[in-house]
Amino acid sequence: MTLFRSERVAAVLLVVAAALGVALANSPVGPALFTARDAHLGIPWLGLELSAGHWITDGLLAVFFFLAATELRHELTHGELDSARKALVPAVAAIGGVLAPALVYLGFVRDPALVNGWPIPTATDIAFALGVLALLGRGLPSRVRALLLALAVIDDLIAILLIAFLFTSELNPIPLLTAVPVVLLFGFLSYRVRGRRAPWIVAALIVLGAAAWTLVHLSGIHPTIAGVALGLIMAPAVAGKARHTLEPWSNGLVLPLFAFVSALVIIPSVGISGLSPVFWGIMVALPVGKLVGITAGAIIASRLVPKAQRAMAVPVGDVLVVATLGGIGFTVSLLMNELAFRADGSIIAQGTLAVLIGSIIGAIIGAVVTGLRARSYRRAGPGPETS
Repeated sequence: MTLFRSERVAAVLLVVAAALGVALANSPVGPALFTARDAHLGIPWLGLELSAGHWITDGLLAVFFFLAATELRHELTHGELDSARKALVPAVAAIGGVLAPALVYLGFVRDPALVNGWPIPTATDIAFALGVLALLGRGLPSRVRALLLALAVIDDLIAILLIAFLFTSELNPIPLLTAVPVVLLFGFLSYRVRGRRAPWIVAALIVLGAAAWTLVHLSGIHPTIAGVALGLIMAPAVAGKARHTLEPWSNGLVLPLFAFVSALVIIPSVGISGLSPVFWGIMVALPVGKLVGITAGAIIASRLVPKAQRAMAVPVGDVLVVATLGGIGFTVSLLMNELAFRADGSIIAQGTLAVLIGSIIGAIIGAVVTGLRARSYRRAGPGPETS
């Protein structure tokens, strides 16, 4: 399982899974895969009426968001976001990395029925971006990874809020209110995982986690939000152990399986002129909008820092590494694409292809910039922060 803790392996698995999904969807076995994905696997007595595909995108993906939330909490308490000064640059850069891609998307898409897809290119894929950095960033200062991680964590938090507020069609308050004490009890028990009772408490936490996910799903809010709430409220020590246990499964199974299912789309048999503005908006907004927005946000934030501390500012070259890698949307962008256009399969297909192509373009640009920047650091010799 140690292999699947590697950020490099996680990035490679995501690419392979997505490529395999697109290839098989457009092969003779495509219809059988669509049938399997859409097969009904409901639990009527719990009110859960889900297909196999939705068990992956709504269920398994909650594990990824749970892990992202535990990482966010760690960064807020002991990491790169534990003070306003530390959080300023990644926070403003992340906001810029949301606003600019959204504006680029809206510049392409004017149809009122399609403008709700503007959040799609605003996401950054933590696993993929860190994987590319791990592959090609040997010699870069540790602050580059810290900035990328902090930005991606804030980016995910913004994405989580967008999912909660923009993609909830019908809110059922009773299950949602019932989920609150379940989550609170989960947090309470997580601080008592010790001694001989630990196995029983862990079992209770698993049951409570499943109950919270079910209740949030029944409320009409996307159930991955339950994973976020559980990760944020869990005791830090227990969250660390849970992350250590679940990370290989998330990297090796959950994310590749999600990428595979999300990439099961038929490539539209239309010419370039027949592609929807949604396709062009997403494809351009991911690599270009992210680059412009994150870079501008980081520069603006550096101007807000007191003059006495500006010597500690991140160099523009390092910011460009983070900004280009931020253009890799992938996992969360695929999820928001499905949520934004759930009523139009043809637009979902074009949006999925746009996310994949845009993320690949972002990954290529990020790889080139990262490699060049790392080489310049290696030529200059190791510095006090160089890893």
